[in-house]
Amino acid sequence: MKILVTGGLGFIGSHTVVELLENGYEVVVIDALYNSSIDVVDKIKIITGKDFKLYVEDVCNKEKLDEIFSIEKPDAVIHFAAYKAVGESVSKPIMYYRNNLVSTLNLCEVMQKYGCNKFVFSSSATVYGDPEVLPITEECKVGGTTNPYGSTKLMNEMILRDINISNPEFSVVILRYFNPIGAHKSGLIGEKPNGIPNNLMPYIVRVATGELEILSIFGNDYPTHDGTGVRDYIHVVDLAKGHLKAIENMKSGVSYYNLGTGMGYSVLDMVKAFEKVNGVKVPYKIVDRRPGDIAECFADPSKAYKELGWKAEFGIEDMMRDSYNFILKCKEDK
Repeated sequence: MKILVTGGLGFIGSHTVVELLENGYEVVVIDALYNSSIDVVDKIKIITGKDFKLYVEDVCNKEKLDEIFSIEKPDAVIHFAAYKAVGESVSKPIMYYRNNLVSTLNLCEVMQKYGCNKFVFSSSATVYGDPEVLPITEECKVGGTTNPYGSTKLMNEMILRDINISNPEFSVVILRYFNPIGAHKSGLIGEKPNGIPNNLMPYIVRVATGELEILSIFGNDYPTHDGTGVRDYIHVVDLAKGHLKAIENMKSGVSYYNLGTGMGYSVLDMVKAFEKVNGVKVPYKIVDRRPGDIAECFADPSKAYKELGWKAEFGIEDMMRDSYNFILKCKEDK
């Protein structure tokens, strides 16, 4: 089975390509290298001992996309190619709406032209907005997104649902991620965002390595066990395996699954776990809350277990160890 992976050199995409290759799938990657690096290609090949086809192209270029489909004729698509920095989406909304929506529209149009009817979409827990109940199930209300990034994810979900209504053969699995962190155990691939990081883990490791002086924690007056925000952190390898399960168990219609651990950890929990596992101090200071941040967000992932046979296997200490190992390896390679 041939899988086309858009954004396949990025953080989650590269780990998913590794899992696909190691499970015998033929893989074709399209990546514009906007928030990824070409050296990931060789690292994936070292990890898996397998080759794959790469096209350095933008999925928003429909002509090129059509050309790739005419050559490769994939059986299924996993779509990661989206801009993902929440803060940047607020300052550059047009760029986010254009890229994140046009890429999906182009893919769906070209897929239909070539009779490719299996689509796995990389969505986000941001579609739930400020959750009314916890833990969050797939039946919880969506909407009330607090930034353009989250809004593009929700709009894409609506687009995919409407395409399925118009063409019932077009099967879609929508995976709503919680907070992916960690790295491959080899230390060869992991999260290395270009520019300003969008989430907590890159900041923790940058402070741990001395690249940053101190970690800013946004608010300690939330109604949580220690006052800092609580999130559901999931190891990126567990997340990648969820995409394999989605491909293996794809059914007709549109299916929605939360990919999380079901456990909530606060910012201070994360800092303490990192220090304990890696034997490194992470100095921090408390600063004002960020607008739009919510107190708690964690998943009920039981539907993915019942229907896909998937559940997270790595714990918080694995995530901390692997994240730091990856950064240390990057420094060694310089």
